[in-house]
Formats: sequence, structure tokens, C-alpha cells
Amino acid sequence: MTQAPTSADRPLPAVLGADLEVPVKGGRLVGYANLDYAASAPCLEPVNAAVAAALPAYSSVHRGAGYASQLTTARYEQARHTVRAFVGARPEDAVIFTRNTTDATNLLARCLPAGTTAVVFDTEHHASLLPWQRSVRLAPPVLPGSAVRAADEALAGIDGPKLLVVTAASNVTGELWPIAALAHIAHRHGARILVDAAQLVPHRRLNLTALDLDYVVFSGHKLYAPFGTGALIGRRDWLADGEPYLKGGGAVRSVGDAAGGEVDWHDDPEPRHEAGTPNVLGAIALAAACDALSATGWTALVREEERLIERLRAGLAGIEGVRELSLWGEDHPRVGIVSFTLAGRSAREVAEILSSEYGIGVRDGKFCAHPFVRHLLDTTTGGCEDGTASAIRASIGLGTTQEHVDRLIEALRDLAAR
Repeated sequence: MTQAPTSADRPLPAVLGADLEVPVKGGRLVGYANLDYAASAPCLEPVNAAVAAALPAYSSVHRGAGYASQLTTARYEQARHTVRAFVGARPEDAVIFTRNTTDATNLLARCLPAGTTAVVFDTEHHASLLPWQRSVRLAPPVLPGSAVRAADEALAGIDGPKLLVVTAASNVTGELWPIAALAHIAHRHGARILVDAAQLVPHRRLNLTALDLDYVVFSGHKLYAPFGTGALIGRRDWLADGEPYLKGGGAVRSVGDAAGGEVDWHDDPEPRHEAGTPNVLGAIALAAACDALSATGWTALVREEERLIERLRAGLAGIEGVRELSLWGEDHPRVGIVSFTLAGRSAREVAEILSSEYGIGVRDGKFCAHPFVRHLLDTTTGGCEDGTASAIRASIGLGTTQEHVDRLIEALRDLAAR
């Protein structure tokens, strides 16, 4: 869900490392063209400033009476409110800080009511594909409407608690999924929906309430806050009833004296699942990234990203031997992610040459989505008999320039001609 244009949009926030130079073949230094944002985005300058401001008074949270502890606790809890507002969550929704999207998804998996069946597409990242004790896996849908129909049929055939798990934007192709329609289908069958928003929230505004989502997970390191924090946001009941994800300090109200004595766990999901000293600076960084993007406004960000990704895709389409991977066709809306292959060269070879000769950083492999990438390679390029084929992924964001995009296109054109 994108925000309507507004005159309040401000200049896009800057990233650290924009002036980074890297060595290339021949000993030269060139400006680094970072086109690997889908793996980890660089740090925003406002995020770095927020962490630097918090460090002088850094202390442990929640249980200290001293000034530094009280101030740090206030900053940590304010970060929780900021994240809730950033995703448009309901006032009563829980916001639990985790290490990353994978950690957040596994936390929810541990809290599902007994007998819950997860319905998940084979197009998902492994973080969404693997944590479930009981699951139904659906084949890659040929159209967005096919995804909705497949979920409808699968959920109709399941008794007991059920959870539909789906990405908002593919980490392989960048394609946007019909999460509002899928949420409607899930609720019609008495199911809940978990949305992996890791690749969406750096690129588009998300409103959990308007979309009627039950749970959302994402990572700070993809949202320009590379300090090791993610978040699980959503309905409190399953989280309040679930076994504590970590058992230790902060998760309990009291512990009995004898071995095996009674433990009174917190009912509130946040302390119940955040045992131990949390990553306070990571939470502050995550909140600062949310604030920076919200203050900027999404219109200018989306416009610039769409301009650059269209330029990149048009350039790739003009290179002989390059094949873009896509599930729903070239016209389907997407965020700033493109995966492709180059005939006659392995993905690793292409990535290494782009780095060593051109100063370009991309990702190669199956992107922690092995079944999906194999499906795309089979349907796009014919795949590889032994299943070892992989792809190259270029991804953009704040700090990406037209020169970065053009350099990648020219480099691939050179490689294709060799």
C-alpha cells in the first residue's frame, strides 16, 4: 500500500558508505556500486546519529533505578511505539523485538496453538518455509489470482487452527503479492495470516490495520538499520499463551525456591518473549530508520526507485543471453529487486567478475529460496539437470544512483560479448 503524493516529501535520507572506494583488477580504486540491498541495506545517516546519541547514556533496560537505565528504558520502549506506528498496527498489537525476520517467524511458530497447520507457498524464503511443525506447501501460482484460489482451497480442507504464511514482496523477483486478498481469504476460513514484510518495508508503506493482517515480521538490517534487530508485530493472544521463546531474566514475575518450583511467567508478550538483556541499540536504530522513512514520505522514494528499476530491467532486456526471472510476467508490480541469468556463465562467475573488475556488488545463488529459484530456472532457462544452477540478483534502494545501474548494464554487456 503506497501513500498518496504529498508536498511534505523531503529529500531522501543519505546512507553511510556512499563514498566507499574498492580495489579492482589492475590496482585501481573505483566507487563501490552496492547493488545488494536485498541482503543487507547500508546504514542511514540518521540511524547512525541516533545510535551515537544513545551510546553515552547506554545502560541495561527495565530493571535499573539509575538515570542511564531509566533513560535507556524510555528510548527502548519509545522504539516499540515507533515500530508499531510505522507498520500501522492496532493499538493493542504486541511488538516484540527479535534478531531478524527468521527469529521473529520462529518465535511465532513456537507460540502457535497445538495442532495448528501452516499453509505456505513454495515461493517463500526459507525463514517462512521451514519453521512449522505441521504445514501444507502450495506450488508456485501461475497468476496472483491463482495464489488466492490455491490458498482458499487449502484452507478449506484443514480442520483446527490454521495460519496462512506469505511474503509481501519476493526476495527473488521483487514481485508484490496480493496480501489484502489473501488476508480476506484467510479470515473467511477462520485462519490467521503472517506476512513476511522484510523486502516490502524498505520500499513501500505498509498498513497492517488497513490490510487486516494478523502478524507482520521484518528485519532492521534490510531497513537501513544494520544493528541486529527485527520485529514481530501482531495479535497478542497466541503470543501471550505460547511457551516463552527464551527462558531467563525479565520473562518472569517470580520463580519458586525449590528445584522444579513454580515459575510465574509474564502474561504480556513483550517481556514474556524478550528474556535477557535485549539489543537496545538495535531497537533504537530500527526506530530511527522508521522515523527517517516516515518523515521523508514515500512518494519521492517510490518514484526514484521505479525510475531506476525500470532503467535496469530495460538494460538487461537488451543484452543477449540475459534472462530475467519472473513469476507473474514483466508487467507485474515489484520493488527494487531483479534476478537474472547470463547464458554461458555461472552466477558465481558473473558475481565475482562484477566485483573484481567493475567494483559492483551483487548476490548470487538461490537466495535462501531454493524451491522457488529452481522453479524459476526450470521455467525460464531450462534449469540444470543436477540442480546446481543459480541466479544473479541486483537490488537497489536509497543511495543507488543511475551510474550504478548503468555500470552494471555495461559490465554485463561486456561479459556477454566476451
